[in-house]
Amino acid sequence: MKIKAIITGSTGMVGEGVLHICLNNPNVESVLVINRKSCGVNHPKLKEIIHKDFMDLTEIEEQLVGYNACYFCAGVSSVGKKEEEYRKITYNLTLNFAKTLHNIHAERSRSMNKSLDSARDERVGLTFMYVSGTGTDSTEKGKSMWARIKGKTENDLLNLGFKDAYMFRPGYIQPIKGLKNTYTIYKFLSSFYPIFEKLFPKYVISLEELGKSMINVTLNGYEKKVLENVDIRITATN
Repeated sequence: MKIKAIITGSTGMVGEGVLHICLNNPNVESVLVINRKSCGVNHPKLKEIIHKDFMDLTEIEEQLVGYNACYFCAGVSSVGKKEEEYRKITYNLTLNFAKTLHNIHAERSRSMNKSLDSARDERVGLTFMYVSGTGTDSTEKGKSMWARIKGKTENDLLNLGFKDAYMFRPGYIQPIKGLKNTYTIYKFLSSFYPIFEKLFPKYVISLEELGKSMINVTLNGYEKKVLENVDIRITATN
C-alpha cells in the first residue's frame, strides 16, 4: 500500500516535521496539507489548500476524497487560555475535521450503491492519527484542564468509526535540524537532548521518530491505539 496522506498543522513544528518525513519517504505517494496560511514548501508529492475556517470544510470537501491517512498535527498550547476557548480549538475543531473525513467516505460508498455495512467498511478505510501529548487524561476527570480535553478528544476519535485510529503522545520532541518552524525553546534545549534521552527515555522522542512511526503504523498497524514515547520509538524502527 502506498500512503496518500492529509496533514494538518504543517505551519507548526510538529506538522512541518511530519510533512518533511512524509515527502522523503518512498512509501508516501502524495500529501495534501490544509492550512490557514501557506507552509511555503514545494514538492512534486505535495498539494496545499489554504482554508481559513476549519469548522466549515464544505468548500473543500471534494478535494479530501482519495486519501487513506490523516495525520492531524494541528494544535495550540493551553497556556493563557480558558477552558471554553481551549476546548473549542482542541476538541471541537479536531472532531469536526475528523467527522467530515468520516462522512465523506460514507457518502462516497453510498453513491456506489453499497449496503450500509459495506459503506461502513469503505469509509473507515482511512487511518486517522492524532498528535496529543504525554500526560493526556483518558478518564476525562482529572484536575488538569488540557489533559481532560485532550483525553476526551482522543476517546471520541477512537470511537468515531475509523478502521484504524491512533493517538500519539509525545513528551519533549527533539526538532529536525534545518526546519523553519522550530519553536525557540526547542532550539535552546536541543543540545541537551542526548542527556534527556539517557535520563528520561520514557518522556522524550525525536520528531523524525514521530514521523516515521506514523508512517509505519499506517502501513503495519500496532497493538496499542494510544502510543506513548516508548511505543513511538519502537514503531519508528519497524
